[in-house]
Amino acid sequence: MKILSASWIITCNEDSAIIKDGAIVFDEKIIDVGTKEFISEKYKGVEIESLGQNSVLMPGLINSHVHLEFSSNSTTLKYGNFMQWLNSVIASREELVEKASSKLISKKLSKMLKSGTTTIGAISSYSLDMEACINSAINTVYFTEVIGSKADMIDTLFADFKARLNSAKSKANKSFIPAIAIHSPYSVHPFLVRETLNLAREENLSVSSHFLESPEEFEWLHRNEGGFLEFFKNFLGQEKSVTEPMEFLNQFTGLKNLSFTHCVEASDNDLLKIKELKAFVNHCVTSNRLLNNTKLNIDKLIDLKVPFTIGTDGLSSNNSLSMFDELRNCLMIHLHKNPISFSKTLLQAATLNGAKALGLEKGELSKDKDADIIAITLPDKVKEKEDLCMNVILHTKFVNKVYIGGNDV
Repeated sequence: MKILSASWIITCNEDSAIIKDGAIVFDEKIIDVGTKEFISEKYKGVEIESLGQNSVLMPGLINSHVHLEFSSNSTTLKYGNFMQWLNSVIASREELVEKASSKLISKKLSKMLKSGTTTIGAISSYSLDMEACINSAINTVYFTEVIGSKADMIDTLFADFKARLNSAKSKANKSFIPAIAIHSPYSVHPFLVRETLNLAREENLSVSSHFLESPEEFEWLHRNEGGFLEFFKNFLGQEKSVTEPMEFLNQFTGLKNLSFTHCVEASDNDLLKIKELKAFVNHCVTSNRLLNNTKLNIDKLIDLKVPFTIGTDGLSSNNSLSMFDELRNCLMIHLHKNPISFSKTLLQAATLNGAKALGLEKGELSKDKDADIIAITLPDKVKEKEDLCMNVILHTKFVNKVYIGGNDV
């Protein structure tokens, strides 16, 4: 059992409670949280490690949506337009994948850990990132991804997907959890969606999918028009989309831990369906900005009571995998939101909501939750409690301590 005390504790629980001069008691799980005075009285004789002035304890950050297999990209891919970006990905895919060795991905994961990320939802297209994820201290929900819209390739694609999923399942442990990803409605044949989701239901696996990321996707799925028409003609000989958005969403019934990434072109009816499915929206604001896609309507999500999480997406459409960088970008891009109150919402999205989306007992400093904790030291004293979350987001690049499952990593 260990006790840490700090100037502030941000619990990120349902009430977004913040404790001044707080302390936390934990081993593998969190045992108790309260004021230092209360904890020292209750646990007499147990040494309390003080983290000093201007210190903050909070849950480890949860990156709900990240691609690691394109981690070698920095200046190769084309930004500014979704179709230009997609074509550049296809043109440079082999080159980027070849460079993204386990050693490189491990370095990226190590940097993520130092910037406070303790859990990731890793979307894997090829399973080339599996070894690095297994060897990392970071908890990984590992989404083996299925992709393919050509009817005559379904059996081959499904067999390949199952082989990769079985490989992930054979390596499963408490910090490496197999899951399933459907790439998107435009790129996965409905039969593949159905059979893959049946597996998820049978084996109680978490599921994630990209959904309505770009105007081009919207035009293609709704009208069989726009930039995707030429793309699908050239690459797959298709002139019609394989599904419509609501048909796609209707296939996801009966899944426990479900999330849809981006959703920037989703209609009110789409979002209400996502709410009905008890799913989360993974918000990747930097990726949306760099590909010049629509900004997610946060107010609409809040009004419709659709919960959202925070993800960095991959280095194919971001310059950083740091969750604090992503949180700062969220704070700056959603111009109409009050930065003080919105910061509290963002921290909860990056912790508690991420844990719920991935089906984990993490993301909050509350009794019986996993002891995934980060310690931060702010550059100066915070005078008012309401300003704390904003200052944590503004001033944190790297963290001082990281505990995962109670272990100092």
